[in-house]
Amino acid sequence: MRTRFPNLSLSSYGAGWSAKGRIAIVACVVAVLLAIAGIVALLTSGGSGHQAPDAATPDRAGSPSSPEADPKPSSGSGSVLKPPQVSEPVTYAKAAAQMLWSYDTRDTSHSQQLAGMRAWMTTEAKYADWASVSGQVPDPVLWSRMADQDQHATASVTEGHYPSAFEQALTDDPTAITEAYIYVVTVNGKQHISWNKHGGGTESRAVTLAVQCRPGHDCSLASIAPQITQ
Repeated sequence: MRTRFPNLSLSSYGAGWSAKGRIAIVACVVAVLLAIAGIVALLTSGGSGHQAPDAATPDRAGSPSSPEADPKPSSGSGSVLKPPQVSEPVTYAKAAAQMLWSYDTRDTSHSQQLAGMRAWMTTEAKYADWASVSGQVPDPVLWSRMADQDQHATASVTEGHYPSAFEQALTDDPTAITEAYIYVVTVNGKQHISWNKHGGGTESRAVTLAVQCRPGHDCSLASIAPQITQ
């Protein structure tokens, strides 16, 4: 039986977004975005962060991760990649997308997968929407069935950028970001899924993430948006 991994392949996004996360973001983070159609739905939480680029002039194309910032497997959490220590939102979002699209049931338990993903989250409970992230992981029974088939996936990221509506909002009111320093980033890439007996396939992926990058701190993941914004 070949069991696909619909959640971590991100075929559907943010199924578990919490009401608390939506309220916190709308009320505290992106009041200015209320005037931008479609952008409010993106943000449902925030993260614990570090110095981000000038809010008024974000780099739309993003910036490539430096070798020392590339995520690595975290000991104690199986093959789940460890969050990089970076302060640039697009770089962090690209690394987070790679983490979300990668998994290995051969050496990572269900609990290890969740623990590894939790390490990417903001520690600010007011902004963190853990449900949108943990909801990407299938239940323990399905994970076990996937493990029986040695199912695993690798990912490559092609680009990351700030959606145009988010850029415009920052241009209109550069100070709005300073409440929680949460940035919206859309990431595109590919995911290759494999299982035993040489089964597998490659698919294009896209995800919009909310990442928090407060001055003086590393970036962290706040939430996964329920829809992709370009």
